[in-house]
Amino acid sequence: MDPEPFKLQPARLNPEAAHLHKVAANFRLDPNNPNFEQNLKKAAAKSSNKFPIPQEHLTGMNLLLSDDYLIQDHPEVLNHTIRSGHSTCLRFNRKGNYLASGRVDGTVVLWDMDTMGVARKLRGHSKGISSLCWSRCGRYLLSACRGWLVILWDLQDGKKERQIRVRAPVFTAELNPTNRHQIIVACYEEDFIYCDAMNKLSRKYVLPSAPKRDDSEVDEATKEKWAKEDAKTMTTAAIFTPSGKHILAGTNKGRVNVINSNTREIIYSEKVCTGVITSLRVSFNGSDLLINAQDRIIRTFKLPELDVPDLDPDTIQLNLEHKFQDVVNRLSWNACCFGATGEYVAASTYNNHEMYIWERTHGSLVRMLEGPKEEQGMVEWHPSKPILAVNGLETGRIYIWGVTNTQKWSSLAPDFAEVEENDEYEEKEDEFDIHPQEEIAKRRIDREDEEDVDVLTMDVPKGDEQEFRMPILYNLGDDDSEEELIAVSTGTMRRKSYSEGQGDVSLDGETIGEGAAGGPSAGPAEKATAKKGKGKGKKK
Repeated sequence: MDPEPFKLQPARLNPEAAHLHKVAANFRLDPNNPNFEQNLKKAAAKSSNKFPIPQEHLTGMNLLLSDDYLIQDHPEVLNHTIRSGHSTCLRFNRKGNYLASGRVDGTVVLWDMDTMGVARKLRGHSKGISSLCWSRCGRYLLSACRGWLVILWDLQDGKKERQIRVRAPVFTAELNPTNRHQIIVACYEEDFIYCDAMNKLSRKYVLPSAPKRDDSEVDEATKEKWAKEDAKTMTTAAIFTPSGKHILAGTNKGRVNVINSNTREIIYSEKVCTGVITSLRVSFNGSDLLINAQDRIIRTFKLPELDVPDLDPDTIQLNLEHKFQDVVNRLSWNACCFGATGEYVAASTYNNHEMYIWERTHGSLVRMLEGPKEEQGMVEWHPSKPILAVNGLETGRIYIWGVTNTQKWSSLAPDFAEVEENDEYEEKEDEFDIHPQEEIAKRRIDREDEEDVDVLTMDVPKGDEQEFRMPILYNLGDDDSEEELIAVSTGTMRRKSYSEGQGDVSLDGETIGEGAAGGPSAGPAEKATAKKGKGKGKKK
């Protein structure tokens, strides 16, 4: 009888480990076989010699494959529900140990995925967060809001490193993976902006949104028609390639433009759909492109090699791989993302509480996640684990989907064994005997002579000396339920509405029109009250 096929889809930690897992899956190797390592060596030699097989990967292979929860490569159950305000936007960092959540009041909350607690809060926006982007090192976070403001945060101290004003609400803002000072911003009905914030004064450049066309052999009427169409074209979604050398931009006309980051010129354009492109996502290995459009179809494309030297734009092609859609219900999609290995695609549905997961090998639907009875918004897949984070549009809660983690008591001690029912323990004859006082005193003296062990200093793992670690804030609570509540009377509290405390913020951080009677945001009743109070002061 053939062994159970190897289904583990590992995280993209390094090419060697990923190659080993693919070999084990292709040759249907059984990880419980005592000769698993030898069989894996032979299978890897037969498959290809592209990657060498380090000994440390083989020695730890059985330990990695023995965990049952790692065999499942896509989420199935709802594991956690967390909340800090009303979440509108989500984004994992590159390692997946932190989840950034943008709230409707403009606050950015960083969640620790190990403890499911709040690690830090960033306050600087006055409107709802519309886009989040991490730097590759994990130290910097870019946030954009509907209040025409983009902020680059330094998480070492939680302060603003750069602040960029734009002329319209922001669709999306992205950092260059290789240079955090290069930022692209797509705004609502405004120009597509490329910002160079290397110096103290940021420089903004307008990137083209009109497609690249060859008009050498067309008549004047066609040129005028194209000019009218190009005048109405705007960029609605954009993202850098993993190398940062090119920009992929989607327009409201259904086109994808490939822009050179250095020259800021379009080198290739292609029409991929008929509707507005709402989001673009690139897989972790940079070889696949995911496009969500308003024509109710999610598309995956194979990206060409854009980083080759002497790239010829005429050789660039976007090859369509799959189309994911609900033909029966004709559902639209709020958001979509790639899986950790790029072999799955997850999407949330418009005006529906279900989430869809497809596999890309055959393009078939593998799972429909039915959880809370509310519409799901942003969808984010963990970079290395079968964990999916989504936010509810109605309540603003964050739902963490994952796999069922089975308890393995043998991990604590090799002699631990699971039993189906309670067993009566038979004690040894001298197990609970009372020892004489002399022996107890001798043991106490021996313990005092032992060397002290430092349990407070954290040892840095090998290879992580230069890795950024977010400082721990001991005065930060696990939640912010107190700041979400307002005292109405003695012993009576009510939850703060989303419109309260959202006054406009000026460049120097001063809040305008929040709580000042007769101010710019005060209503007619407040202005009348302020005027009446002023008159009483004069009379007195």
